[in-house]
Amino acid sequence: MRDALQAQNRTILYSLCSWGTAGVEQWGNGTGNSWRMSDDIEPGFKYVTSILNMNSFILNDVDFWGHPDADMLEVGNDGLTPAEERTHFAFWAAMKSPLLIGTNLNAATDDAKSILLNKHLLAFNQDDVYGAPAKPYKWGTNPDYTFNATNPAEFWSGKSQQGTLVLMMNTLVDSRNMTADFGEIPNIDTNVTYSVLDVWTGEDLGSFASSITVEVGSHDTAVLLFTS
Repeated sequence: MRDALQAQNRTILYSLCSWGTAGVEQWGNGTGNSWRMSDDIEPGFKYVTSILNMNSFILNDVDFWGHPDADMLEVGNDGLTPAEERTHFAFWAAMKSPLLIGTNLNAATDDAKSILLNKHLLAFNQDDVYGAPAKPYKWGTNPDYTFNATNPAEFWSGKSQQGTLVLMMNTLVDSRNMTADFGEIPNIDTNVTYSVLDVWTGEDLGSFASSITVEVGSHDTAVLLFTS
């Protein structure tokens, strides 16, 4: 099938689905353009964190024309809080998963639509210069490289034309302060002062030289854009 599609005189996206079985992460990138990497998602936060946890370990081969498909978006469906919807969309966009809307847009709330239309996350997902996804640089609650479906990696970053995107996810039941330490973040120079933008609100948070600490609600994700 791959060879037949490549022989056509037009661009065709070839999406594979083996639900993450048969070691598809090892050969999917050479066979199709996206491949399902897990069982089906449902509208619940445990599905979001489980898929996120699995995907965090298979992102090294992701680049243009090759993406692990984390399944459709549940933003707008019952079962997720607004904070959980933000986390869901932020990581699907940051992991460069195909963004397939799985809700009735005519019935979706304004909050759900604003999440799906976030220009900074869409720009990161669709960046035509940087094909690599955001990846975890620190696990946080658990030791690094812990495989845990409830508390996956919490600190992620990725490079884009806009700047460096940093995500900090709070998987716990209470709000907490979370710190992005410049010395831990790939592509961040500890000798440079960065302007930091809150991707959700569009607010310029100011200039920072070594770290930035923000309060993150339960099951929410702070998404920050660093520019020098």
